[in-house]
Amino acid sequence: MTDGSSPRFLQGAYAFTGGGYDKPVPIDDSLRYVVPAGVTTQPVYFRGGNSTKQMISVVLFRDGAPMRHFPIAAKGATHVALRVVEDLLADTVLELCVAAPDGVAGTVIVDLGLVEV
Repeated sequence: MTDGSSPRFLQGAYAFTGGGYDKPVPIDDSLRYVVPAGVTTQPVYFRGGNSTKQMISVVLFRDGAPMRHFPIAAKGATHVALRVVEDLLADTVLELCVAAPDGVAGTVIVDLGLVEV
Protein backbone atom coordinates (compact mmCIF):
# COMPACT_ATOMS: atom_id res chain seq x y z
CA MET A 1 0.00 0.00 0.00
CA THR A 2 1.45 3.35 -0.98
CA ASP A 3 -0.45 5.54 1.50
CA GLY A 4 1.53 4.37 4.53
CA SER A 5 -1.16 2.00 5.73
CA SER A 6 -0.63 -1.71 6.46
CA PRO A 7 -3.23 -4.47 6.31
CA ARG A 8 -3.60 -6.93 9.20
CA PHE A 9 -5.80 -10.02 9.30
CA LEU A 10 -7.25 -12.20 12.05
CA GLN A 11 -8.22 -15.36 10.20
CA GLY A 12 -8.47 -19.12 10.21
CA ALA A 13 -10.71 -22.10 10.91
CA TYR A 14 -11.28 -22.97 14.57
CA ALA A 15 -13.18 -25.64 16.50
CA PHE A 16 -15.43 -24.31 19.26
CA THR A 17 -18.02 -25.36 21.82
CA GLY A 18 -20.75 -22.85 22.63
CA GLY A 19 -21.40 -21.55 26.10
CA GLY A 20 -24.72 -19.85 25.29
CA TYR A 21 -25.72 -16.91 23.13
CA ASP A 22 -25.28 -14.65 26.16
CA LYS A 23 -21.83 -16.04 27.02
CA PRO A 24 -19.40 -15.51 24.12
CA VAL A 25 -16.19 -17.51 24.50
CA PRO A 26 -12.77 -16.68 23.03
CA ILE A 27 -12.18 -18.61 19.81
CA ASP A 28 -8.38 -18.81 19.86
CA ASP A 29 -5.46 -16.81 21.31
CA SER A 30 -4.31 -16.01 17.76
CA LEU A 31 -7.51 -13.98 17.26
CA ARG A 32 -6.39 -11.34 19.76
CA TYR A 33 -4.84 -8.13 18.43
CA VAL A 34 -3.35 -5.16 20.28
CA VAL A 35 -3.04 -1.88 18.37
CA PRO A 36 0.68 -1.07 18.24
CA ALA A 37 2.10 2.17 19.63
CA GLY A 38 2.25 4.98 17.10
CA VAL A 39 -0.54 3.76 14.81
CA THR A 40 -4.32 3.89 14.56
CA THR A 41 -6.17 0.78 13.43
CA GLN A 42 -9.52 0.49 11.68
CA PRO A 43 -11.56 -2.72 11.24
CA VAL A 44 -12.74 -2.72 7.61
CA TYR A 45 -14.51 -6.05 6.96
CA PHE A 46 -15.55 -9.38 8.45
CA ARG A 47 -16.15 -12.68 6.70
CA GLY A 48 -17.30 -15.76 8.56
CA GLY A 49 -18.59 -19.28 8.13
CA ASN A 50 -20.43 -21.66 10.46
CA SER A 51 -20.41 -25.47 10.20
CA THR A 52 -23.16 -26.11 12.77
CA LYS A 53 -26.90 -26.65 12.39
CA GLN A 54 -27.48 -23.71 14.75
CA MET A 55 -27.08 -19.98 14.25
CA ILE A 56 -23.95 -18.58 15.91
CA SER A 57 -22.58 -15.09 16.35
CA VAL A 58 -18.97 -14.00 16.17
CA VAL A 59 -18.47 -11.10 18.56
CA LEU A 60 -15.67 -8.57 18.17
CA PHE A 61 -14.63 -7.37 21.61
CA ARG A 62 -12.86 -4.06 22.18
CA ASP A 63 -11.03 -3.79 25.50
CA GLY A 64 -13.24 -6.52 26.98
CA ALA A 65 -16.60 -5.11 25.82
CA PRO A 66 -18.63 -6.20 22.77
CA MET A 67 -18.02 -3.85 19.83
CA ARG A 68 -19.74 -5.68 16.92
CA HIS A 69 -21.87 -8.82 16.53
CA PHE A 70 -21.73 -10.84 13.32
CA PRO A 71 -24.57 -13.41 13.26
CA ILE A 72 -23.95 -16.37 10.97
CA ALA A 73 -26.83 -18.62 9.91
CA ALA A 74 -26.84 -22.39 10.43
CA LYS A 75 -24.39 -23.93 7.95
CA GLY A 76 -24.03 -20.44 6.52
CA ALA A 77 -21.59 -17.67 5.77
CA THR A 78 -21.56 -13.90 5.88
CA HIS A 79 -19.56 -10.97 4.54
CA VAL A 80 -19.86 -7.57 6.19
CA ALA A 81 -18.11 -4.49 4.85
CA LEU A 82 -17.87 -2.21 7.87
CA ARG A 83 -19.27 1.11 6.69
CA VAL A 84 -18.93 2.74 10.10
CA VAL A 85 -15.18 2.67 10.62
CA GLU A 86 -13.79 3.64 14.00
CA ASP A 87 -10.24 4.71 14.76
CA LEU A 88 -8.76 2.44 17.42
CA LEU A 89 -5.84 3.96 19.29
CA ALA A 90 -2.62 2.37 20.54
CA ASP A 91 -3.02 -0.35 23.19
CA THR A 92 -6.66 -1.06 22.24
CA VAL A 93 -7.24 -4.81 22.52
CA LEU A 94 -9.45 -6.56 19.95
CA GLU A 95 -10.54 -10.19 20.34
CA LEU A 96 -12.90 -12.43 18.36
CA CYS A 97 -15.25 -14.62 20.40
CA VAL A 98 -18.10 -16.94 19.45
CA ALA A 99 -21.59 -17.06 20.94
CA ALA A 100 -23.48 -20.29 20.28
CA PRO A 101 -26.05 -22.43 22.09
CA ASP A 102 -24.62 -24.16 25.15
CA GLY A 103 -22.83 -27.35 24.16
CA VAL A 104 -23.07 -26.84 20.38
CA ALA A 105 -19.75 -27.86 18.84
CA GLY A 106 -18.50 -27.04 15.38
CA THR A 107 -16.05 -25.06 13.32
CA VAL A 108 -16.12 -21.33 12.72
CA ILE A 109 -14.15 -19.74 9.92
CA VAL A 110 -13.22 -16.10 10.49
CA ASP A 111 -11.50 -13.40 8.46
CA LEU A 112 -11.35 -9.95 10.03
CA GLY A 113 -9.57 -7.32 7.96
CA LEU A 114 -7.89 -4.42 9.75
CA VAL A 115 -5.87 -1.48 8.46
CA GLU A 116 -3.09 0.15 10.47
CA VAL A 117 -2.57 3.81 9.62
